[in-house]
Amino acid sequence: MIVTKDHIGGLIFLCLSVIYGYYTGDIALLPGDEYEPFNSQSLPYALAMLGGALSLGLLITAKSDLNNKLSLRGYDFLLVFKLLLLVVLFALALEWVGFLLATVFFLISGYWLLGERRTKMLLLASVPFAIGIWFALTQLLDVYLAPGQLYILLFGG
Repeated sequence: MIVTKDHIGGLIFLCLSVIYGYYTGDIALLPGDEYEPFNSQSLPYALAMLGGALSLGLLITAKSDLNNKLSLRGYDFLLVFKLLLLVVLFALALEWVGFLLATVFFLISGYWLLGERRTKMLLLASVPFAIGIWFALTQLLDVYLAPGQLYILLFGG
């Protein structure tokens, strides 16, 4: 059997779906919700099952021809490592500088790593998006996002 990109992608997606479905059972339910037809575990279970079904479909329909075999030439794994490191730094920065600043710096850094060097473009692609996501989460969905330790130190709690 020839392993193709479709096989690798399907297997990774299947593993992620199975792990996601397994840990869905750890989502806390309100008292009495275990007997309700729809609770906080319903949608994650449905997403895990849908992901598993789609990944199995990808595995079944993947073609094993010689023209589509897996080749790792031409991929920039150093860039992938830098982007993963940037995600870790973003997660660490959230607590200290807050969601809005951490997101802006994350997006600017990510675009810069991907090759964009124009300051105006970096700001226009990062700031409005971060503000839009912040606005949607805090104002429309009423999700509390901590302002960050730096804000609390500078301006008080």
